[in-house]
Amino acid sequence: MSDEQARRETRAIRAGRGPNQGSVASPIWPSTAYELRDLDVSARMAVTPLATEFYARNGTPTVQAFADAVAQVEGAEAGIAFGSGMGAASTIVFALCSPGDRIVAQASMFSVTNQLLTRTCERFGIEVALVDAFDADALCAAVAEKPTQLVWCETPANPAMGIVDLEAVGGLMGPFTVVDSTMATPAVQNPHDHGVHLVFHSATKAIAGHNDALLGVVTGERELIDVLWGHHVVHGAVASPFDAFLGLRGLRTLHVRQRQACETAQVLAERLEAHPAVERVRYPGLASHPQHELAMRQMRSGGSIVVVDLAGGYEAGRAFVEQIELAIPAVSLGGPETLVTHPASMSAASLSPDERIAMGIPEGMLRISVGLEHADDVLADLVAAL
Repeated sequence: MSDEQARRETRAIRAGRGPNQGSVASPIWPSTAYELRDLDVSARMAVTPLATEFYARNGTPTVQAFADAVAQVEGAEAGIAFGSGMGAASTIVFALCSPGDRIVAQASMFSVTNQLLTRTCERFGIEVALVDAFDADALCAAVAEKPTQLVWCETPANPAMGIVDLEAVGGLMGPFTVVDSTMATPAVQNPHDHGVHLVFHSATKAIAGHNDALLGVVTGERELIDVLWGHHVVHGAVASPFDAFLGLRGLRTLHVRQRQACETAQVLAERLEAHPAVERVRYPGLASHPQHELAMRQMRSGGSIVVVDLAGGYEAGRAFVEQIELAIPAVSLGGPETLVTHPASMSAASLSPDERIAMGIPEGMLRISVGLEHADDVLADLVAAL
């Protein structure tokens, strides 16, 4: 069976072994420089995308093995890794867009991506139109309104948990399309299957999966990845070999970890929805989610992130964070520990209250990244805190 014929769980185990030289465990190649005795070879490698034995900013064997492995799991021709998710996001924008270009992006998204698009892009003369991308017709209409270079979507949205129709995004004609699939992971959805050009992950999260590596990764057609590489070498947001090693290690167990976490998340969402202290539960696996049917068409489960809005607002969020004992208050997701983020004071604290409201982030919102503890233990901890 070839790697292309294997199912994605199998690809996650088998992929990224090119530089192993027979080692079952993936080795770390820490070198930043390589002997270059053949000048013709070195001249060629200097301009070859993703060359791995020239200079570490151009590429390294461990980092490329990680990117290749994610690409195989996502079903893409190629991949490129970065030193962080935002390093990857910035590279996509500035590799594909120039002054005078236009980006259509969804209004509800990760707060730092929002700042990149609405604040930084403006300084460089790139127009950004924010739309309700959870409405496929509104998204298509915004793209048709004016010439558009790039469409940026995020599904499920972080932290509002809205769902974007991947078929609608993949069917857009003209602009490059990118989907931030961090909240779903390759174990839960694969946007390339729907025609999306680029798939982006903050691999710091569930792909690496252990809260010990800082990584971003983008997959897509080789020609597009080569374009990103050209900016990546200049931009310098490169991944370290050690973090890439940790990312590759995490990818091996991604599917089994997500299977467990998603099962627990479904249980928590159902139980928390009935709690009187909870005003609203946002989870695609619940029938009450406004886009539940769409989510179940393009996702294999509801995912491992449960978002709750507490009835008591900011002070209720404060009390909850102070009371949890098993779950850990922290700004991340996708690790083996259940983490609770209070966006208004943590991940979205740099936004104004009005900006948070516009992005669907109330003061009492909690984002729960479900870990690998026993579901009953997690539920007992959360209920006690409520």
